[in-house]
Amino acid sequence: METKTLFWLQSGGCSGDSMSILNMDEPDLFTQFKHMGIEVLWHPSLSCLSPMEQDQLIEKILSGEQKLDYFCLEGNVALGPNNSGMFDTYRGEPKKDLIAQLAAKAEYILAIGTCATFGGMGSHANDEMQGVGLQFHHNEKGGFLGKNFRSASDFPIINLSGCPIHPKALELTLNLLIRGLPLELDDLNRPKVYYGISVHNGCTRNVSHEFKLEDTKLGEDGCLFFNIGCKGPTTRASCNKYLWNEQSSKTRAGVPCFGCTRPDFPMPEPFYVTEKIAGTPIELPEGIDRAAYLAYKDMAAAAAPDYLRKAHHEKTQND
Repeated sequence: METKTLFWLQSGGCSGDSMSILNMDEPDLFTQFKHMGIEVLWHPSLSCLSPMEQDQLIEKILSGEQKLDYFCLEGNVALGPNNSGMFDTYRGEPKKDLIAQLAAKAEYILAIGTCATFGGMGSHANDEMQGVGLQFHHNEKGGFLGKNFRSASDFPIINLSGCPIHPKALELTLNLLIRGLPLELDDLNRPKVYYGISVHNGCTRNVSHEFKLEDTKLGEDGCLFFNIGCKGPTTRASCNKYLWNEQSSKTRAGVPCFGCTRPDFPMPEPFYVTEKIAGTPIELPEGIDRAAYLAYKDMAAAAAPDYLRKAHHEKTQND
């Protein structure tokens, strides 16, 4: 297998995505890269190059002397203050300029995490940081590089959203690219292999959702969607298919999904509150007709099996 090169740049973010991929196991990150035939030219937390050596490496990439197969950006592109880009610099110059130069040389570009994909933290209207994603600003295509930008392989930016990214999303995507297999993207440029289902798929509380057995506070065992802000049915990700640390997920642990892979993350409303109208969540699962959903849920609640209703009642009473 031909060796592929990877350059990972940190921009406007918290390094949470880097910390997340270090939890990759079976095999671990370093073994995984070895099996894939990936040479990591630079990673801010894993590389040992001196500043001078890093500068020389970047010059080689920009001159074409060093090939660049995968350019990974973690964190959003800071345009502030006042479009100067000086909130995030590299050697005294706006880092956004370096990002654009490296993007022009890469065969594939991967936006790592929700900040790099959609803007994330520091990207809302009143944020002086003026953060944007590489090819999206929230759910609008455009972002820093523009809606028509294509990498050297004639591919759009590959968005791997998440706060942080799930290690499996990176692993699955790189494996498809390296093996030359089809990589299908959704309407937000995310690989369908990971973002093709909702967090609701595989949730261990699905039966409670189907029969509208609703939690009213944390620590109960019913559905978290109706009252406690869970965005699992409205968020596309495989958190309940590929468990975190191969062990669990937010909803399995009784914590509502925060919708961290969505383009509008972080949302303005509190995490643990479900916004409602007439007693029903304002935002319903994708593709659901509101009238049909309300009728179905009312019937489902009335048809809940006695053992489920009793177990839920006893749990809420004990709490």
